[in-house]
Amino acid sequence: MNHIKKQKNRYITGYDGLRTFGVLGVILYHLNPNVFVGGYLGVPIFFAVSGYLVTDHMLASYQQTGHYDNKGYLLRRIKKIYPQLLTVLLASSAYIFMFQRDLLAKLYQIFISNVLNVYNWWQIANGQSYFERFAGHESPFTHLWTLSIEGQFYLIWPLIIFLLVRYVKKPGRMFGIMLGVSVLSAALMAFLYQPGVDTSRIYYGTDTRLFAILLGGALAVIWPSTQLRTHIAKSDRRLLNTIGAVAALGMLFLIFSPMMDPQKALTYRGGMFIFSILTVILIAIVAHPGADFNRYLTNPIFKWVGQRSYGIYLYQFPVMIFFENKVKVNPSNQIIAQIIEVLIILVVSDLAYRLIERPLGKVTWSKTRRYIKNIFDFHSPKIFRKVGFVFAVLIILVGASAIIVSPTVKAADPNDSPLAKQIAKNKAEDKKRNSALIRQAKEAKKKKINKSDLYREAEQNAKEKPINREFEPYGISQLQLQLAQKLPVTAIGDSVMAGSSNNLKVIFPQMIVDASVSRQLVNSFDLVNSYKQKGALNDTVLIALGTNGPFTSDDMAHMMQIIGPSRRVFWINTKVPRQWQGDVNELLTESAAKYRNLTVIDWYKYSVSHQDWFYDDQTHPSPDGSKYYTAFIAKEIIKNTKF
Repeated sequence: MNHIKKQKNRYITGYDGLRTFGVLGVILYHLNPNVFVGGYLGVPIFFAVSGYLVTDHMLASYQQTGHYDNKGYLLRRIKKIYPQLLTVLLASSAYIFMFQRDLLAKLYQIFISNVLNVYNWWQIANGQSYFERFAGHESPFTHLWTLSIEGQFYLIWPLIIFLLVRYVKKPGRMFGIMLGVSVLSAALMAFLYQPGVDTSRIYYGTDTRLFAILLGGALAVIWPSTQLRTHIAKSDRRLLNTIGAVAALGMLFLIFSPMMDPQKALTYRGGMFIFSILTVILIAIVAHPGADFNRYLTNPIFKWVGQRSYGIYLYQFPVMIFFENKVKVNPSNQIIAQIIEVLIILVVSDLAYRLIERPLGKVTWSKTRRYIKNIFDFHSPKIFRKVGFVFAVLIILVGASAIIVSPTVKAADPNDSPLAKQIAKNKAEDKKRNSALIRQAKEAKKKKINKSDLYREAEQNAKEKPINREFEPYGISQLQLQLAQKLPVTAIGDSVMAGSSNNLKVIFPQMIVDASVSRQLVNSFDLVNSYKQKGALNDTVLIALGTNGPFTSDDMAHMMQIIGPSRRVFWINTKVPRQWQGDVNELLTESAAKYRNLTVIDWYKYSVSHQDWFYDDQTHPSPDGSKYYTAFIAKEIIKNTKF
């Protein structure tokens, strides 16, 4: 196909549709990661579109005039990015100063690193996890890492293009260089991925996320929007539309595919790169005036959302964090709460677009002087403009005050709370005793334990040698306590189990406990398999996973396959005020009907009406709640174990 025909720059309206899908994907992922498991892939869409448009504009300018207006380019970028960015930083800081002061610490560092476009590297240096979504102190600025990467791109790319045009010259070589570096970036992402380790380093890193931008840039070299023919043969049109449809369907498949869970290997070992390639293919088809995809992605709704997509992306996380912190929503009403959150995001973004982004995008020094003069003209009838000015000044002053005082605020040490200290103490004790218990488990495999004898011995001891009587008021009988003494168990869990392992070990002296903060099911397969290979996976397995995020039926099947059908599995369901609580518990209930060797311990139903059993997060049992937790678990295990 020869579609080359020089024409003027044009606004590709279909890209508003792509931006709409990108920003909605990110929002839906933040609201419900279990359903929209790949919604975070909206970010590569933004990156690829930016890479294409910026490179396309620069190369067209070099081709038509022999140079590029870098000063004008940077001024346009500043007008586009900074008014909204400073607004969200200052407005959120003002809110934090007035209503959520636990987030004041390091606020000045967050502000400065965002203004300097290095926030993503600051997050990496400070161990800020993108995926630890269960926390009472989640930052409303976590999502701004993308703006720093784009900001770095906007600053460096004009120089890169200048060097390529000046010294490389040939489009084929320029394309090859960009494509080659993008492959290296994707390869680095794959290389740095480690199973079971938080992936925030490779998720945030400019070096590991550059490939999407570079793929868009490479496309601009060989597919310039100003040189594509409008009138093409019908067969060519059909071919372009077919390619676009395949790319779009592939993108949708990956967005909804459990394979693209952001903690799974495939995501980083090719998955995100493949998605970016599909995105760039769709960008190419939308750009072509001879295809129909630009028309498919052009309508008033996409135009409205696309024009506001920058603001929608900026304001979504602060709205979610502040709303969910102040409004405690029952999980049964979660959908209603999420609809309210989305409406707030859209309203705030629309106001910001009308009052900030659009006016300031056209601002000049003369307009600024005239505006200030009118504000202080007391005879001017424009009262709403003056009220808006005063309101903006107040937000700036309060937000700036928050940033100024933040260096004096000591960051709350997450390891200094009573719960964190208990978890740390428990983990240290678990590590010491597990090695001995693992040896015992291996030896026990060689012996045949007569459970009938254990039961008779427990009955006798319950009468003559009672133990752990402090747990009896928490709903467990002396016989059950006696039976638990001789039962070997392997327990795998997250911070909820870690906080109560001291009591679990009292009731189950032969329990191997391996519980860790932020652990999820998808990070636990290798761990469970390692216990199995060592001969330390006992016939009774206790699992407490689901607090930190949802998992799929495939994940469940994989875990049950590793454990094997010969072992009895007890899975504690989830009590966590997050949107995935219901999804996790529903999946566990369905799985219990599917796997004969699986019993669900319904901790949620048992504890949901007892807020006094928990710390403020309503997830981790308090010292007293821990005894209810362990007694209930022990009772359920003993009740469902044949002796």
